[in-house]
This record gives sequence, structure tokens and C-alpha cells, in this order.
Amino acid sequence: MKVQYNTGKDFIYFPFDDKLDGTQRKEEEDEQNLSNEALDELLKTVGREVLKERTPALEELESTLQEIWKKNKFKDNISNINKVDANKFNINDNEIKEKKQGPIISLLIKKGYLKKSDKWLSNKGFTIVGQKILHDVMKELKGGDFGLHETRNQGNGSLILDTTKRYEVGDDIRLIDVPKSLLNSIQRLAKNKKKIELPIEVDVEDFEEYETVKDVRVAIVYCIDLSSTMRYSTLYGDLSRIEAAKKALWTLYLLNRKYFPSDVIEIIGFGALASKVKPTDIPYLKTFEPGTDFLHYTNYQAALRLAKKILNKNSFESKRIVLITDGHPSACFIDNEEKEKMISQRPYSNFYIPDDETKNYIKQTRNMDLDVRFGELVYLCYRYRQVDQFIGEHTIIEAKKCKKIGIEIDTIMISEEDSLLNYVNEMERIVNGRSYYINPEVIDKILLTDYINNKKLMISR
Repeated sequence: MKVQYNTGKDFIYFPFDDKLDGTQRKEEEDEQNLSNEALDELLKTVGREVLKERTPALEELESTLQEIWKKNKFKDNISNINKVDANKFNINDNEIKEKKQGPIISLLIKKGYLKKSDKWLSNKGFTIVGQKILHDVMKELKGGDFGLHETRNQGNGSLILDTTKRYEVGDDIRLIDVPKSLLNSIQRLAKNKKKIELPIEVDVEDFEEYETVKDVRVAIVYCIDLSSTMRYSTLYGDLSRIEAAKKALWTLYLLNRKYFPSDVIEIIGFGALASKVKPTDIPYLKTFEPGTDFLHYTNYQAALRLAKKILNKNSFESKRIVLITDGHPSACFIDNEEKEKMISQRPYSNFYIPDDETKNYIKQTRNMDLDVRFGELVYLCYRYRQVDQFIGEHTIIEAKKCKKIGIEIDTIMISEEDSLLNYVNEMERIVNGRSYYINPEVIDKILLTDYINNKKLMISR
């Protein structure tokens, strides 16, 4: 049907037939079943795979997803679903073969969860997959020993909540919930079997006021250790230390974005040097390889200096650094004068200056810009279950500088070796911070609980 308007433009309308034949209806039902049943399991598998130390290629991911598909025996016909999606998105039938993508990967790409890249999670996929992991963690928190203990007693603050409480004489009368107060009056009159007439007899005891809470805005920098030992598997679960830490940070970032949007969370990855990390790159973080360079050492000082610089730009009243590590520091910055003294005392000392080629390679392959503005010359010294005195002293000096300007420092140790905790305990004692020695399998639950409880603690202050 063609219609001519006086604007001089032609508009063509096509009649819409909402009757589908049996085959097309069956295909769309298959697609819906995928969304409700199979898609959830596929995306959870994607989340587990992307957290691995070596991110699998899309071809490998397809193979894993096919195994999950066969294992769960989904009734959906992937080929048919993929064909429906191809028509829906105007994709050529040969495109899948040309790109060498399997049907499941092709489907997830078309639905916007994945993209054709080495870092194959799209922004939508990062959010949706992360939310599924967060949902599972929160579900365990509510049912386990890490439950969130809520309170009905609220303090005075600047944010008005939906909840109410009985009015107390002296409180701000502008916060009175008028409908709820009138309802209280009616209920009181009815309870006392009094006749309800207009105007309604209102008593001060009927007043209900909105609760308020102080808007405590927090700025936190999480510093995740990328030294080579973080790749070791834990004794308690399938995840390695780095994989457990990435899972925790991923869920924490999404929790923050959803429930505490006024807070600021930044991520730093560090070895011998430190770099700010984009939140969407959290799942792809990898440990530094030993042997190619010396970035696989652990430099707390580099992480603290970069975190301090980030927090100094923020005007929030509450600032905090959380170190996530599996060991003690084994590197620190050193100047030329200290180097000469060190060589005279320890002729076999090791020093490292990252060359431009290494820095560019790390930037291109990991999207990490190693920060050398605080020093390029790094002193390296690893001692089994001990901390070099020079490195230990310089690390604590840096921690004191953070504490002096009001930045709290906490450390989370994800290791099965309790002997590594001694130095961390001493550092936290000096800066009046907190140290956690935890099972890597529950780091996500610990981190979320600590974040939420710390918010409550600051509100009560």
C-alpha cells in the first residue's frame, strides 16, 4: 500500500501478518528456550573460561561450549537457532564458515555478548556475565556464614530512604510521611472503636517520618599482585590465586556500580612496576612471566605510590588502599646514590630498569601503561619466606606516607603459607590497618562482605 502525503515524500507501508507457520513458530520457540535455559549455562561457562590464566581463543571456547551443550542435553537445535538469528540480523549464511566460528560462538556474537577479538567479551558480555557471577556469590553470602546483617536503626544524614520510622519530637518535620501518618491515625481510631470522621483526629504518636542515611562516598584502589607465584593453583578449589582474585574484583566492581554508584573503585595491577587497569580488562589480567624480564617480582611500594597518586586527585573524605597478594615484597625503587651504597655492601645485588621495548610490549599486549614516574631503577631481592631488610623498610616508609595523608591500607593474603603473613601483619600494625589471611576459594565472598561492612562502619562513625 502506497500513500502520498502533501510533504512531497512517499511512504510505503506493508501489511503485517502476525500468523506464523508451524516451522517458523517452532524455530522462535527454540530461540526463546535458549534464552531461558541454555543461554544461562553458556554464559556461566564463558565466565569461567575468561578468568583462566591463558584466555582461550574463540575456537577453543566453541569446543568447550559444545561440550557443555552435549553434557546438559539441551533440546534446542543450535543449527536452527543460528539460522533464525542469521535471518534476524541479516547475516550471510556463509559468514560463519568464512570466520571459522562455530554456531554457538556465532550466536553469542550476534546477541552482543561476545566480539571477534582476543579480548572477546563485549561490554554487554562483561556486565551480564559478571552479574551472573555476582548473583551466585550474593546467594552464597545470604545462605552461609558471610550473611549481611542489616539493621533497622538508621542515623541522620543527607539521603532520604524509602523506609520510615516513628517520628521523634525534635526531628525535622519536613520528613514526615503524611499518607503513612494518616493511615496510622485511622488504624488507631479503628482499633479503639472510635468513629472515623473528617477532619481526622491526628495524634503526634501517629506521625511517621522518612529515615535518612549519611551519603558516605568512598574512594578505594584495589592493587592486585601479578607476580609469577599468583598463577599457582590453590589447595581448596579449581581456581588459581590470580583467577580467584580476578573473580572477586570483577564481582566487586559490578556490585559497586549497581548499589554504590557514588563510590569510586580503581584497579591497579603490579609486579616489579605498577599500572592502572581498566575495569573491563579485569578478566584478562595475567601474571608476569619469569625469565623474559624482571617484572614478575613483587613491589608493594610501586602499587602504593600509584594508588596514592590516584587517591590524591579525589576529594572524597574516605580513602582506602587494599593490597591483594600472595606473598611478601621482593622489590622496591632505589636511587643512584643508594645503589652505589648497596653495591658496596652487597656486590651481588640485582637491579632492573625496564627498557622501552618491554614497556611498549606490555602496553600493546596487556593494555597496561607501566608507571615509571616514581622511579625506574628497581632493586630486586627475593628471599624464601623472608623480606629483605632494605625492601621491607622502604615499603613501610611508603605505607606511612599514605597513612599520614589519611589513606587507610588493608592487605588481603591469598596464600596457603601462613609464614608469609608475618611481614604483612607488622606493616598493618604500624599503619593501624587490617590484614586478612584467607582461603583463596572464598576471596570473592570476603571482599564483598568487607566492602559492604566497611560502608556501614563509616556510616555509623
